Amino acid sequence: MQAKKRYILVFVSCAFLAYCYFGGYRLKTATHRRRNNGLPSSSSSVADSDSETLEQLGCFMKSDSSRDFLQHINPDTAETVVKARSALLNAVSDAAPAAAIDQQPVNTNGQSSSSSSRSCRMETCFDFGKCYSGFLIYVYPPEPLNSLGAAPPISPNYQKIITAIQESRYYTADPQKACLFVLGIDTLDRDSLSEDYVRNVPSRLARLPHWNNGRNHVIFNLYSGTWPDYVEHSLGFDTGEAILAKASMSVQHVRHGFDISIPLFHKQFPLRAGSTGLASSMHFPSNKKYLLAFKGKR
Repeated sequence: MQAKKRYILVFVSCAFLAYCYFGGYRLKTATHRRRNNGLPSSSSSVADSDSETLEQLGCFMKSDSSRDFLQHINPDTAETVVKARSALLNAVSDAAPAAAIDQQPVNTNGQSSSSSSRSCRMETCFDFGKCYSGFLIYVYPPEPLNSLGAAPPISPNYQKIITAIQESRYYTADPQKACLFVLGIDTLDRDSLSEDYVRNVPSRLARLPHWNNGRNHVIFNLYSGTWPDYVEHSLGFDTGEAILAKASMSVQHVRHGFDISIPLFHKQFPLRAGSTGLASSMHFPSNKKYLLAFKGKR
């Protein structure tokens, strides 16, 4: 009986030492390498090290050396060791998926990577209870002046949208009565090279008192991304559950029945009707075979 306990103790000690070697040594080496490269430690790097350690420990438990060890001990002791090894292997296999979950990629463009926001529909990401008393729209007031006394940046196009809403019969100054919320933050041009680009939008959204992850909010956008790719979904912030009213939206990124596709209009587009057009007749839908439009900025 004493010999049986000794064999079990030796086997468990070997497994523990192997875990300490592959875990602590690898983690220490990875941390040292990051410091030499001037890179900060991150949770993803630790998760990678843990996942690698679990895989190596599992390989060690299944190796030929462990089988040779079992062949040189009595059957009763070997049976006990096999059960202990099986339990340890099950623990390793259960822990490996958890380590893999922690390594999910993070979107560096600031866009939401959660599937819940990408699958938003009116039934799941909109509170109809706010609209029972009437269809009213609340526009957030302009942000206060900064420390230098400068007004918050806002483009002429976005000012036209806000003015059109505030002068309509759907506008309300009471957010408690509102069905929809429109940002006071200009999000039309998300090209970081543009003069109309507004910075620090995520922190500005976090300060909104009724943001609620964007629920019942409408975000307007005409231009997204920057040179040279102009990535369509690169807005630089997480829209959450907000409705996206966007120009040039592709079928791959539009949330059908939720987002709104709007036309692209230039800064010279008048707030109200301008001069009389040159069209002599009205044909809708158009009987022309081809329709051509150009989206240009510079």
